[in-house]
Amino acid sequence: MPRSLAVEGLSVRDFRNLESVEVDFGPRFNVVSGDNGQGKTNLLEAVYVLATSRSFRTSKLGELIAIGRTTASVRGRIREDHEEREQSVGLRRGLRAVRIDGKRPATLAAYAVRTPTAVFHPGALGLTNGAGSERRRLLDRVGLYLSAASLGDADTYAKAIRARQRVLEARGEAATDLDGWEELIVRHGLALSAARTAAAASLIPAAKRAFGRIGPAGTKLGLHYERSAPLTGDAFRAELRKNRIRDRARGSPGVGPHRDELALDLDSRPVRSMASQGQHRAVVLALKLAEIEVVAEACGVRPILLLDEVSSELDRARTAALFAALRDEPSQVLLTTTRPGLIDTGTLSGMDERRDFHVEDGRISRS
Repeated sequence: MPRSLAVEGLSVRDFRNLESVEVDFGPRFNVVSGDNGQGKTNLLEAVYVLATSRSFRTSKLGELIAIGRTTASVRGRIREDHEEREQSVGLRRGLRAVRIDGKRPATLAAYAVRTPTAVFHPGALGLTNGAGSERRRLLDRVGLYLSAASLGDADTYAKAIRARQRVLEARGEAATDLDGWEELIVRHGLALSAARTAAAASLIPAAKRAFGRIGPAGTKLGLHYERSAPLTGDAFRAELRKNRIRDRARGSPGVGPHRDELALDLDSRPVRSMASQGQHRAVVLALKLAEIEVVAEACGVRPILLLDEVSSELDRARTAALFAALRDEPSQVLLTTTRPGLIDTGTLSGMDERRDFHVEDGRISRS
């Protein structure tokens, strides 16, 4: 059985509009309510930064620092089963410092996998109605827990693609150093494709099970990983060499994992173009629940789930189905809402089952 995982205590300083926040979360459901613009999402974002050292809203960490301040920090007390640790992330313009029990981890990837966390927010709808890059990132997040080396493969592959393109544009398709860059593309591209294949093999059945619990009755979710890279290194190298002129014109290789797709359909109709808004949201939540299941099985720890404004993204029936599913899979849940009355956690009302908080102008209080 996967170990339990929870953020028990959170301390935030000068993070967006959260000037000075101390909050103790419960191990199960934590409902954070308040009007729009008061700091609810900022609180979830702070938890996500604590867990991963990254934001789910921006790639520019400087945006997380409060206006007029030069630094920000997030510190948390994490309980994993019966063991406790402290994690912290310090932010300065362009820089971040991460610590676990006061010590610097070997890599940011080592830090990111220590406290698995999945997040659903309005922008997460890009998983179903956005570009393929969103779905590739989902596969890569899952793949990281199946094989930590996949993060390095993804980074090196992306760097090699950019370097090859610079060479093509500066010196043409006969440049002698293209072979070296293409060898890196092939080596790390095949490794990345293998990691995504493994991730998809675990994620797809889990997503179908989750959608069966929270999706509309009688509707069938289909998923299929569409790999772009050739199956062998020789075939991959040949494609890159053959298409150098065309790749220079279009700005990137015509084959490779940067063109992978996780295709989604409902009753054999593509989700991206044919699904209703409610169906999009149900599919995204099914993917998030599947991510939790796969990561829990891979690393033996049940991830924390962050739900931002779920009551505005789902109808009452889908919200009820979601919470029924969450009661069966007891992760710690932190969720925000402007309408706490719509958050039906059933009979859960004890101190260790549900805690309610209110946010106003960046200040957090127990409800």
